[in-house]
Amino acid sequence: MITREGERLLVSGRLTIATVPALFETGLQHLTSEDLLVDFSQVEAVDSSAVSMLLGWLRAAQRSQHALRVTGLPEDLLSLAHLYGVLELLPHQSA
Repeated sequence: MITREGERLLVSGRLTIATVPALFETGLQHLTSEDLLVDFSQVEAVDSSAVSMLLGWLRAAQRSQHALRVTGLPEDLLSLAHLYGVLELLPHQSA
């Protein structure tokens, strides 16, 4: 689930192949219109589709010339990104 709190998107629940397509589209609606901080601290589980979603959001934000900042990335997501060799492509985490 994604909820909006000002300039922050809060992502919660499971980021898996079953949930990512809808979450990706919801996030795109926000990311292409302004700079945002995306908070992943309430994510319960991830699979490789979560990495794809985050990279897709980053590309969309860059195409729209907006900044995408992230916080609270789960260790599982970071591990998958490292395994696939794309860790350095992820947005830098904000404190």
